[in-house]
Amino acid sequence: MRYGICNETFGDWPLKRACEFAAECGYTGIEIAPFTLGNDPQNLSAAERADLRRTIAQAGLDCIGLHWLLAKTEGFHVTDPDKAVRSRTVAYLTELARLCHDLGGRILVFGSPQQRSLLPGVSPEQAEEFLEEVFGSLVPVLEETDTVLALEPLAPIETDVMTTAAETCRLIEAIGSPHVKLHLDVKAMASEDLTIPEIIHASAAHLEHFHANDVNLQGPGFGAIEFEPIFQALQEIAYSGWVSVEVFDYTPGVERLTQESIAYMQRVEEELG
Repeated sequence: MRYGICNETFGDWPLKRACEFAAECGYTGIEIAPFTLGNDPQNLSAAERADLRRTIAQAGLDCIGLHWLLAKTEGFHVTDPDKAVRSRTVAYLTELARLCHDLGGRILVFGSPQQRSLLPGVSPEQAEEFLEEVFGSLVPVLEETDTVLALEPLAPIETDVMTTAAETCRLIEAIGSPHVKLHLDVKAMASEDLTIPEIIHASAAHLEHFHANDVNLQGPGFGAIEFEPIFQALQEIAYSGWVSVEVFDYTPGVERLTQESIAYMQRVEEELG
């Protein structure tokens, strides 16, 4: 397994300190939330991008890519009935693809539940058409930057659009580009009727990226979810991508979350052989 961690885990730590600590714990990749880079990350200068890329590399890490793409933004929505809003969202995501490339990353995880949920007057069928339009419009820049948009199914408690891996895979197939693939998240999969290993097997052809966490919103090993069958399933489909720790409840503290999450996953992987 290649283990990464999301940089917002480290709160207000400088990126250099976060990267160095992650590397000390055994991670080899870091995933960046754009809002942690400033109020308008798309406007970072070439020099600033180069400096961020150098900071990550000097710690011995790879930049995995970006996630939380539309977090802490305004005016963006992928299923808005207003075409101008959808076009503005495509333009912003286009710039994030270029930022991802400039930082040395490859994957853009699209979660953003608030910016995809159904708006008044929009049917699920219309939303599906809008999603195909918006994400399909990104294919040229994804090809240009050699990046991948990884669509993330989320639990119904968070959104009413793309709530299962099967639904998300159908959208991916409709777009039909190798640059639009699937992201799976443990806490989100736990909301589905299928077991997590069943979802992994059913989605194997489209899987690009993976987030490790628990339904208690903390790291792997901090809750009730057993990772042995999850990692077994990933091994069975010969998954070779990143397993990236993403948490939402930081109560245990940065150091403990960072250290114990990877220690637990490494122990599970070792026991599987």
